[in-house]
Amino acid sequence: MSTEFRSAGPAGEPGGVSGDLTGAVVESFAGTADPRLRELLGSLTRHLHDFVRETRLTGEEWERAVGFLTATGQACTDTRQEFILLSDVLGVSMLVETVNAAAGPGTESTVLGPFHMTESPVRELGADIDLLGSGEPCVVSGRVLSDDGTPLPGAVLDVWQADTEGFYDVQQPDVQPPGNGRGLFTADGEGRFWFRTCVPDAYPIPTDGPVGDLLRATGRHPYRPAHIHFIADAPGHEPVTTHIFVAGGRYLDSDAVFAVKQSLVQDFTPTDDPVLAREFGVANPFRHARFDLVLNPR
Repeated sequence: MSTEFRSAGPAGEPGGVSGDLTGAVVESFAGTADPRLRELLGSLTRHLHDFVRETRLTGEEWERAVGFLTATGQACTDTRQEFILLSDVLGVSMLVETVNAAAGPGTESTVLGPFHMTESPVRELGADIDLLGSGEPCVVSGRVLSDDGTPLPGAVLDVWQADTEGFYDVQQPDVQPPGNGRGLFTADGEGRFWFRTCVPDAYPIPTDGPVGDLLRATGRHPYRPAHIHFIADAPGHEPVTTHIFVAGGRYLDSDAVFAVKQSLVQDFTPTDDPVLAREFGVANPFRHARFDLVLNPR
């Protein structure tokens, strides 16, 4: 079944349906024991039926949609989640994050992305997550704080990023060692963290599957601005899933997955300080990104 995106032509008049089809489908879920599941299925049915009526969806178009969703599922593997990628490019992932964001002044959340697919290796503070030694050397440092500025000692940070060519380790198992660009760090007694890496660059999301077909059919580019992923967690606080984006980078105003928030754009400052370079264990000069991750109490 083809997944090519194109119109099937002008839709004809919908055929008559006896009775209230939408109401009958919604009513069929009345016996659902889980009230939230019942609510979700009812709302989904009403919105989906309204979409069909509004667009006068044809049989051929529906077949193409089913073919596309089938191909999306077939593209998923242990190291690739094409459905998350689809959710990302449709803005659904970002919307789910937004409507579920914890209330409070903490660091803003953004999308998880499709490549948090493997457990990050535990690393000591100051470790280098760029196992290939590629790209411009960089130090990322900061603190994990509660919303009142109190440091959170022992906070855990899960970090992951693509290499300088725009690939995650799980995409290139024959090129990158497992865990490249990843680290699980524990903040020190003052809530501080620091690690070494390379300056990330903008990169395209995978376009060799159905989501790539969708982007090409709609004339959209596949690029994400340069970023590093974080999940920060501490006892008694809401975890936050977020990124930092490289200030001044490309595609900040047109992220393919709509995930940029201005508060998450950070300077990766050129630093020429041999004393600081020795302290961090990097070549001088280097780039330095300093920022704090703020968690809201539960």
